[in-house]
Amino acid sequence: MTFTVSTSDLTIEVPASRNLGSAFPGQTISGQLGTVTVNDARAAANATWTASVVSTQFDTGTDDPAEIILPNLVQYWSGPATATTGTGTFVPGQPTRGDRVALNQPRTAFSKTSGGGNNSASWNPTLEITIPPDAIGGLYSGTVTHSVA
Repeated sequence: MTFTVSTSDLTIEVPASRNLGSAFPGQTISGQLGTVTVNDARAAANATWTASVVSTQFDTGTDDPAEIILPNLVQYWSGPATATTGTGTFVPGQPTRGDRVALNQPRTAFSKTSGGGNNSASWNPTLEITIPPDAIGGLYSGTVTHSVA
């Protein structure tokens, strides 16, 4: 007699959209993005993973330089885990505001560095955007992308 222990995928769930409010040129705006969750159902003996985050520019939809906020002005910090399941070590990429990083290149948002079996981790990251002093008023949008491998 034999049997198979089924496995599934490594996935990440992120909030669909978030409005951070408003601020004037030269100010900084910040807010939490909402819960990000990694679900690891691979049932692996070595179930480690790294979640990454990166940002596009934020703009009003024009190519006018005064209506573009570059990703180096977009700061991110993961904060601690809000929930975990399974065994192993879960590590926030940026535990505090003092650890925040610019999203002009992919950054580690969260990771699991040891342990096996199915697991999950959730966190509620904060985004902080510095609005250039010469920014033009308008509705700015951009994309913050989380991925896991």
